[in-house]
Amino acid sequence: MPVWHDSTRSWVNDGRLVLLGVTQEQHADRCRLFARWQEFEFPILHDPINVLQSEAVPILTAIDEHGIVRDLQPRLETFEAEFLDRSFPAEHTNAEVASAQPPDLDTLRNLARSNPTADAWRSLGDALALWGGIGRIDEAIEAYEHALALRPDDADSRFRLGVCHRMRFESPHRLPGDFQAAVDAWGQALNQEPNQYIWRRRIEQYGPRLAKPYPFYDWVDEATEALAARGEPQVPLAVMPTGAEIAQPSRDFEVFDAVEQSPDPQGRINRDRQGLIEAEVAVVPAKVRPGATARVHVTFLPNAIRKAHWNNESTPLRLWIEPPEGWRVSGKLLTAPQGDEAETNEIRRLDFEVEVPSSATGPTRIPAFALYNVCEDLGGVCLFLRQDLVIEVDVIQEAP
Repeated sequence: MPVWHDSTRSWVNDGRLVLLGVTQEQHADRCRLFARWQEFEFPILHDPINVLQSEAVPILTAIDEHGIVRDLQPRLETFEAEFLDRSFPAEHTNAEVASAQPPDLDTLRNLARSNPTADAWRSLGDALALWGGIGRIDEAIEAYEHALALRPDDADSRFRLGVCHRMRFESPHRLPGDFQAAVDAWGQALNQEPNQYIWRRRIEQYGPRLAKPYPFYDWVDEATEALAARGEPQVPLAVMPTGAEIAQPSRDFEVFDAVEQSPDPQGRINRDRQGLIEAEVAVVPAKVRPGATARVHVTFLPNAIRKAHWNNESTPLRLWIEPPEGWRVSGKLLTAPQGDEAETNEIRRLDFEVEVPSSATGPTRIPAFALYNVCEDLGGVCLFLRQDLVIEVDVIQEAP
């Protein structure tokens, strides 16, 4: 049944029903935006690591006044008669009733160290991921790695490890390779448990259009505009969805431009040897079958140590892709939006799709390079530079 149906709302307002939601979503702020837009008035718990081990959504559970599960997947048309209008007898149980408390992270760590089992380390990782905040995400990653060292086939720990890598990628604590590490972990977990709907959707969120069941976040602009029209406070998003996250599904591989001329055909533009702009590549999915498609994400970040900034008073950041013979890309020349001031230091993201020829096998490199205008410091020397990129697509014969 729809969670926030008119009938459900009236039952809650009448005090006959207590509604509690749990969302299987990577981003808590996007959950808040959706809930405020849809005017949900019930608490929603955020479970990014799928600690409930849900294999599908939605899952509905009816729990009576004694805390006993009475129905799984109840139907709206019979819910009132079969559940709300009934009084259930108290059943004998040996379970102790205790108020919920946040986990003691230090105690869990001591337990994992004194009794180093995969379950103990995973429990610590779960607690850190859900309660430790982004400042302790490194510890969560370490805990899951300990769990996997003891139990390599623990698919749950592997999926959660990927979630934490993606969390760190979107934070000031990001490390090179975090995005690809997340995709790798999710793919390995799904390969172990191919019926896991939640894990599959997490990969599809960043994957190619041919593999998408629907556009994941095309509703964000509509929700933001609706809140503004109602005069309600906005929900700021730490990372705005772009590219793959808002792309519409497609049944055919599409090429969006016909540009054939490289912007630096002879390679004469000076290379960024100082590393003023850091670039990182991630391929989704991590392993691709011959004839299938993948989405390539390229992230650019000005080097904070060198106080680098984008120069927005000249040509924008451009990415040129030169696919090998037999390979196709959705666009050879991509351009990133400029900042709204003369010099800015925001992260810039570009992504494109690649179609793997049916004859391909093994790791294949796709030549690419970026051209950009960058300043060494605010008001400092500004340069036009090139950075050559390594984009490697791992083609496998068996299904990933």
